[in-house]
Amino acid sequence: MFQSKKDTVYVILAGIFITNAIVAELIGGKLIHVGSAVMSIGILPWPIVFVTTDLINEYFGEKGVRKLSLLTASLIAYTFIILFLAMQIPAVKGANLVTDAQFKGVFGQSMWIIVGSIIAFMVSQLIDVTIFHFVKNKTGNKMIWLRSTGSTVISQLFDSFIVLGIAFWMTGKMTTEVYIISAFTGYFVKLIIAVLLTPLIYIGHSLIEKYIHSK
Repeated sequence: MFQSKKDTVYVILAGIFITNAIVAELIGGKLIHVGSAVMSIGILPWPIVFVTTDLINEYFGEKGVRKLSLLTASLIAYTFIILFLAMQIPAVKGANLVTDAQFKGVFGQSMWIIVGSIIAFMVSQLIDVTIFHFVKNKTGNKMIWLRSTGSTVISQLFDSFIVLGIAFWMTGKMTTEVYIISAFTGYFVKLIIAVLLTPLIYIGHSLIEKYIHSK
């Protein structure tokens, strides 16, 4: 049993955070067009990660976010190790079964994508928590939207450029022009979604407050 209601809240938020982060990595190998730019479909779960990060920041501080970020990065690495091992084991051959080629096509992301994803995740999370608490120290408990959106604006700029830079630009899979356009496009898409989801921060804040202080 958990020792307090805050422990329960942390476990729930951590579960949501870790699940969405790992799902984003698993589906991240699929690239889509947004206009003329190319971006990963893994962007879909990240807005939930933003919201969860801000709620954890709000109630559990920098220490809570840093520990969870390190744990999540480790679990992402573990997930890819298991997938790598799974790809080395031959599949049963037969009609209507998943073949080795199909399995590898879905889950067989390159090492550079994995490295880029983990580095981008850690850097963006550390930047996010630092800016969040800097703004909170200046504004107190007011203007939740400012520290939430402000931290996302900066942290996701780094995230967008780091992951594409390591996985595609440094490896020669993207030209500099395509890299810059794609990184900015991904950044603005994530930013727009994060801004639209700002009301969820207030809803989550309200629900947590009611739960923690209920008898």
